[in-house]
Amino acid sequence: MIFAYNPANVGDVLMVITADDKNMEQTYERKENVVRIKTIDGSVVGWNIFAISAILTLKEEGQLQLTQEQVEKINQEICQAGFDDRLQVDQEPKFVIGYVKSCQAHKDSDHLSITQVEIDNGQSLQIVCGAPNIRNDLKVVVAKPGAMMPDGMLIWPGELRGVASYGMICSARELQLPDAPQKPGILELASDAVVGQEFIVSK
Repeated sequence: MIFAYNPANVGDVLMVITADDKNMEQTYERKENVVRIKTIDGSVVGWNIFAISAILTLKEEGQLQLTQEQVEKINQEICQAGFDDRLQVDQEPKFVIGYVKSCQAHKDSDHLSITQVEIDNGQSLQIVCGAPNIRNDLKVVVAKPGAMMPDGMLIWPGELRGVASYGMICSARELQLPDAPQKPGILELASDAVVGQEFIVSK
C-alpha cells in the first residue's frame, strides 16, 4: 500500500494506492471528502482523501510511512463517509538491501538477466534486470513490489520477455542519489552492507 501527498501539484489530498490497476479502466465513487477507486472488474485499487490536513498533520511530501494511529484516523473518515472498506497498516520497508544469489542470462534477450535476490531472513525475490553490471555476489538496493520510486514510478510484479519479475534492482540515478553516474548500471553496495536492512531514499 502506498500513501502519497503532493500538495503543490495535487492539492490537500492524500492519495492511497492499494493495488496495481494493471492499466484497466477505472471507476470512481465519491462520498463527502472520500473517493474510492475501482477497476471495472470491481477491485479496489486506491483512495483519494480530500482536505487531509483537517485529519492529519503531514510534515513531509512524496511517499509517506503512516503510523497505525494515522491509518485509523483515515479509516474513521472512510467509515463516516459511508464506505465499509478499511485500510491496513503496511510498515514493511519497500527499499531494502539485497544480495544477488544467482544471475543467469535471459534466453530470449541479449541484455536481460534473471536474478534471485535475497532480501531478508532467507526470503528471495526473482527479479529480471537489464543492468550491464549485474552479477552474482553483489549487494544491491531492491525496490520491492509496492514501492514508489523518487520520480513517482510504482513498482509492481510483472513480466519481462515472459519471465516473472517481483521488484527492481535500482541504480543510483533511479534513486536520485547525489552525484549519481549517468551511465547505465545498478548501484553496487559495500560487501559489508546488511541484507534486509532498509535503504532510506531521500525525498
